[in-house]
Amino acid sequence: MREPLGEQAAEMAEFDRQLIVSGAVVVVLAALGGAGLASRLSRELRTAAATARRISQGDLDARIGHPRSPDVQGGTGHGKDEVAELAAAVDTMAASLQRRLVAEQRFTADVAHELRTPLTGLHTAAELLPRCRPTELVLDRVQALRTLTEDLLEVARLDAEVERPDLEVHPPAELVEGIVRRSGYGVKFVAAGPDDVFVRTDARRLERIVANLVANARRHGADPVEVRVAGPVVTVSDQGPGFPKHLLADGPRRFQTGARERGQGTGLGLTIAFGQAQVIGARVELSNAEPCGAVAAVHLPEADG
Repeated sequence: MREPLGEQAAEMAEFDRQLIVSGAVVVVLAALGGAGLASRLSRELRTAAATARRISQGDLDARIGHPRSPDVQGGTGHGKDEVAELAAAVDTMAASLQRRLVAEQRFTADVAHELRTPLTGLHTAAELLPRCRPTELVLDRVQALRTLTEDLLEVARLDAEVERPDLEVHPPAELVEGIVRRSGYGVKFVAAGPDDVFVRTDARRLERIVANLVANARRHGADPVEVRVAGPVVTVSDQGPGFPKHLLADGPRRFQTGARERGQGTGLGLTIAFGQAQVIGARVELSNAEPCGAVAAVHLPEADG
């Protein structure tokens, strides 16, 4: 007995069309979902990378704060989420590094503070000794220790970011000329810029910066040492061997003076100069001159109007 299959064929064709449409819808939804997931992961990874760069630049308060990180309050902490694990690892590293640096800064400040009293007493006692060559040597070493202690305290205050500048408007040439004259180093002063330029700065902190740069040039460089003012830029230069390459690339490091030919020292002078410049909104740039010599340029913020 034969029966027509046209109805069954039509049903099968309709079923095939429904499968094709359903499959296309599933593929489109899967593609959209995958694109959304990839975009979210890419955005979270870019956020993690930007936070890691901020941490490397010294912003130890920066955190990724991933919502699914188990270390973040309110995060679920469930499931396997590699991005959340990465965020938690970076945040934990930053917190640990911050705690260590804060502890190191507090230790440095406490040690320097505790040293002030016995050093003051030692200096007073040495002043009572009979005047002779050994007494002069003792006084010289005590004074060196007192200077180092005060530098350590200043570095600790700069690290803690508790310094607040007293900004006023000054003509830079006149201000720096007075600083050079009071320093007593006998360096050459040159005013090469226009007279109608004014800067907004803290005179006491600028004096600290210029004095440290001049002292560094005289200690590690060679005469003649020159202080030049050209507009809002104050330049201290010498004729010595110049700054070492790693100092030009990475900036100053405390208790590291660089190349052997630049002499011995604590390395705190440039550190303090850079720190004080940051406080007053200035910028210090180090470079080497041709054929020889080190150049430190302080770019001061100009006064409005």
